[in-house]
Amino acid sequence: MAQFAFIVPPLTGHVNPTLSLGSALLGRGHEVGWISLDPALQDKLPEGGTPLLIGYDRSDAEKKESKAYLDIITRKNVYGIDSIKFLYEEVLIPLNRYMYDGIRDALLRFAPDVVITDHQLFAGAVAARQLRLPYATSVTAPAAIKVMEELPKVHEWEEKQIVALQQELGWPGDQALDCSEALTLVFTSPLFFGEMELPEQFRFVGPVIQSRKSIEAFDWERFHNTPHPRILVSIGTTFDHTHKQLFFDKVLEAFGGRALTVVVVSDPALFEAIPDNFIIQKTVPQLELLPHLQAVVCHGGHNTVCETLSHGLPMVVIPIAYDQSHVAGRVVRTGAGLRLNFNRFRAQHLRDAVMEILQEQRFREAAGLVRTSFEATGGVAAAAGYLEILVTAKQDLPADRAQLQPADSGA
Repeated sequence: MAQFAFIVPPLTGHVNPTLSLGSALLGRGHEVGWISLDPALQDKLPEGGTPLLIGYDRSDAEKKESKAYLDIITRKNVYGIDSIKFLYEEVLIPLNRYMYDGIRDALLRFAPDVVITDHQLFAGAVAARQLRLPYATSVTAPAAIKVMEELPKVHEWEEKQIVALQQELGWPGDQALDCSEALTLVFTSPLFFGEMELPEQFRFVGPVIQSRKSIEAFDWERFHNTPHPRILVSIGTTFDHTHKQLFFDKVLEAFGGRALTVVVVSDPALFEAIPDNFIIQKTVPQLELLPHLQAVVCHGGHNTVCETLSHGLPMVVIPIAYDQSHVAGRVVRTGAGLRLNFNRFRAQHLRDAVMEILQEQRFREAAGLVRTSFEATGGVAAAAGYLEILVTAKQDLPADRAQLQPADSGA
């Protein structure tokens, strides 16, 4: 039995893949811990998982300041390249700086054999290196890697931000540690990722979606009595209520009273009136819902897109910021859906796009091909196998990395 420690940011899309992978490791008899700032994570961990929460003694004033900061992050409206600059300067660098001491202390307490740190929590990589612990990287937003090829100047700027923080935290040198040289797990398939040559330590393992603990209440009886087709509409948890309200107003106009069921992930308070064919909740059991749906409308969050495609469902993607534009581009490029402009689309455009992906079989067929490509990666079994190899492997692997090929991966 070995001990594994995941280091995760308080972001659902980055946490969910680790829950599936951690569950697989627990099933193989290992001990697994999660280092996080988010107390709510304890309720989401698979049975047997160990919460390693980072806690700080803070005054009431500091707590209010922290809450205000998180509120700014979730309500800030940024687009395109500006969103990447905002992501690093206002979110990632402060978050890594804030978590570093807690990460290091948790690693000393838990003493894992292998650390798995999120690719945007480079403080975890610094702490692992300083403590001489083997570490792998989990790339839960693979579009970040594509920036190297598609936006080299942006990538160069990102690397400088990471290296500067590493030096601040006491790790010398000018090489970014955000992607492990031993093992970097990429949670997608080569087909959906797109053409780009990566070093051998980068391993595609698909979205590693497994059943996870569902804590959301949902009126299944009502849902099963609703008409087909059924679609899910979700644009994530960020951005201010004004933008969300404008978006959902268009959703209401597009689908209100139509012969289909619309499940919307949103605060019901944003809706003055709710049509009979709408089900609106702040949270929904998404994985359980997907097998009963015919299509999805979303903002291009990598997790939602991959979960949708893993069920062979077509989608309409309306990207807002960060890596979502790239993800939407891959959906269109693979033929699995259509894309709309968040600032310019009208209700009629949304209605037409949804009807097109529902009626034309080519979209579902393309989504099915992506689903098959996910399955071919070996998934969660392959990912767990790669991590088990690191338990006995040294951090500095030889040039021939053929040893990173678990027998049960199918890769």
